Amino acid sequence: MSEYRVTIEWTGHAAPDDFLKGRYSREHRWSFDGGAVVDASASPSVVRTPWSNPSNVDPEEAFVASISSCHMLTFLYLAAKAGFVVASYRDEAVGVMTKTAGGVEWVSHVTLAPRIDYAGDKRPTADELAKLHHAAHHDCFIANSVKTEIVVR
Repeated sequence: MSEYRVTIEWTGHAAPDDFLKGRYSREHRWSFDGGAVVDASASPSVVRTPWSNPSNVDPEEAFVASISSCHMLTFLYLAAKAGFVVASYRDEAVGVMTKTAGGVEWVSHVTLAPRIDYAGDKRPTADELAKLHHAAHHDCFIANSVKTEIVVR
């Protein structure tokens, strides 16, 4: 079994009355066990500025990025096993927030749109590429952990 640890830190600087009225910064930090620190915030589409910071990563973006990153890493592994040399991989992934029938917002759909360049002579056919993406989705730890619909375009 593996464990993954992250420390999330927020320090409020609002007066108590402002805090109770929702007038406080949502900026915070994510610290990862390897030493990386990421400035984070609520999404400006959820909490308007100045109480959010659009320059920081928000949880919804990080969710989409984790799905895309896991798919890519799994795809690269499977492509190498199949004898395809990947030279570059770029995905402009998009997550869509919707509401459930009960009115609860969630990231219901993520579309992955990878553009892959290969080196060497061996290139996957359209069928082989589809099978690689299907297997990458099937084997991706993150995709197996969420109920969000994930589509590879």
